[in-house]
Amino acid sequence: MKTIRVNTSKPYEVYIGHGLIDRITDFIPKKYGKYAVITDDNVAYFYLERVIKALPDKTPSYIFPHGEASKTLAATTKIYSFLSENELTRNDCIIALGGGVTGDMAGFAAATYLRGIDFIQVPTSLLAQVDSSVGGKTGVDLPTGKNLVGAFHQPAAVIIDTDSLETLPPDYFKDGLGEVLKYGLIRSNEITELLLSHDIDSIKTVIDELVYRCIDIKREIVENDEFEKNERKLLNFGHTFGHAIERLENFKGMSHGLAVVAGMKIVSRLTHNNDVLNILDIISEKYDLTRAVNFTESELLEAAMTDKKRSGNAIDLVVCRLSGESFVQNISLENLRQMCE
Repeated sequence: MKTIRVNTSKPYEVYIGHGLIDRITDFIPKKYGKYAVITDDNVAYFYLERVIKALPDKTPSYIFPHGEASKTLAATTKIYSFLSENELTRNDCIIALGGGVTGDMAGFAAATYLRGIDFIQVPTSLLAQVDSSVGGKTGVDLPTGKNLVGAFHQPAAVIIDTDSLETLPPDYFKDGLGEVLKYGLIRSNEITELLLSHDIDSIKTVIDELVYRCIDIKREIVENDEFEKNERKLLNFGHTFGHAIERLENFKGMSHGLAVVAGMKIVSRLTHNNDVLNILDIISEKYDLTRAVNFTESELLEAAMTDKKRSGNAIDLVVCRLSGESFVQNISLENLRQMCE
């Protein structure tokens, strides 16, 4: 097992290993009166009973329909009612068991219920393990855009059982690889080389190393810029156009990780970074990460007008020059529109 300490405003540990789900109480701070588990119907089938068995008797659970379409304020209101009915207090703790949607929504509920209670991330998807479970971003979607309502609320611990990836459908595994590729391009040649030197089957033999490397990169960035004023914006590479794709497809089409891959390609093409685009194309083909984008770049830009990264008449765009090198470019919407034409 590997451990990473994240020294944010509320420090916490990230545990990475095998068989951790069955003994999660070994890694939870010993200060809570009781727990409540929030998960989706897919993850509940495989892991809810095991988690409940590991927790104190009569731990309640809330199950919602899987998928990004569930990540709404209306669904969060139902979680509030569940927490209230089970009389959770500020001395208690929510456990977010599942992928990125579960972590985002359960984390937002934790950030806002009783003005904030603790929560534990137990990510079961590759995307959540390498990215969304760490860093304290929580939130839900609006019809006009993704994650437009949210809060920074760091977890009390992150417990990553990489054995859970064995039950992950192939498309969900590929989805997570999209975010892994992002980390390689913005900060780590080693990650990019691992992807280039393996294939979809053999990459699983080094998955623990990939998870660790991605989290360690995010730890460093988040410690330097917890509330996304400067450096943390690098983690948004591909997300401006990626989120626009998800929104235009009503969050029911391309998955997040694959939309990010498409977004990274669009930005690299618009900024004429052909070396990065070449790496994206090679790895996308190797791991089947390419999906058709059924919108023009101009249409995607218009859909991105409500993106959180917009400020007035400009938007922050993450650009990669070479693998492992990246920077944030604040570009006017007028100039970006001209680039998209």
